[in-house]
Amino acid sequence: MSAVLQAVLQFPGAHSALKPAGPQARIAEGLWNSMYATAIVVFLLVMAALLWAAFRRRRAEEPAPDPARERRMRRVVAAAVGITTIVLFTFLVSDISAGRAVTATPGKDAIQIIVTGHQWWWEVQYRDSVPQRWVTTANEIHVPVGRQVAVELRSTDVIHSFWPPNLTGKRDLIPGNENSLWFQADSAGVYRAECAEYCGHEHAKMALLVVAQSPDSFARWLTQQRDTAHTPADSLTSRGQEVFLSSACAMCHSIAGTPAGSRVGPDLTHLAGRATIAAGTLPNTRGNLAGWIVDPQRIKPGARMPPNQLDPADLRALLAYLETLR
Repeated sequence: MSAVLQAVLQFPGAHSALKPAGPQARIAEGLWNSMYATAIVVFLLVMAALLWAAFRRRRAEEPAPDPARERRMRRVVAAAVGITTIVLFTFLVSDISAGRAVTATPGKDAIQIIVTGHQWWWEVQYRDSVPQRWVTTANEIHVPVGRQVAVELRSTDVIHSFWPPNLTGKRDLIPGNENSLWFQADSAGVYRAECAEYCGHEHAKMALLVVAQSPDSFARWLTQQRDTAHTPADSLTSRGQEVFLSSACAMCHSIAGTPAGSRVGPDLTHLAGRATIAAGTLPNTRGNLAGWIVDPQRIKPGARMPPNQLDPADLRALLAYLETLR
């Protein structure tokens, strides 16, 4: 079992904007904490004033107007209005400052990634100055700790929204338009991202994992991703490759180094190295993969992937082959 999958199983769904792991998320958390603390103080003051007004001793007869008391009350009201104005203006300035910091242009050495939203999965492509060295994967973003990552956001169908709350704020993916954001992971870990814009029937099952690792580990992962799929080494996996290429699988998926080159569904060249399947719906285990292949509609109703009625022997061979794609 991969270290990524172990982390996902240990902390299923663990993601929170109040547990920042990057500079932009810390800016948002700082703004949130200051607003929250101010709201608590205001609430306590208002409740104290209400309790004082409710329980103070009232005189039997209405006293005559007291000019001095009215002047004091006017000063109290004026002071409250002034303090409220100062607090609101302070938060306005803080909000603008935080917005500028979050949307600042990333550095020139930032890693360039294209994230494309589909119903209901994520396509991830790593750019390189040499087109042959571009890497395409699905539903996972691997990044080195301490380095900025510039993400270009696209959509092929409806509006999606990319949001890794531990790392940065959300940004929409709009068909026909290119949007962008950047983030940086300051500590190693697996951070869950979500589609934060309702995009159809399986919107809730459209997750993405951001895997932050050491620079050396990331470099090894990227080099591995540039390799083509392993050639089958035995009769069982050879039969599995034949099943894949002769079935509907090859009509939607691609595996580098084979004739399968369709871009309708996720690239499967390194499927076995991913922590989950079906965009974060299930851990990537043999049993889950078998269930997903045979009847994806039971697991993710409305998914674009059709059922695949395979002979048990062919299914075992196909699973054996797919498990070699690391």
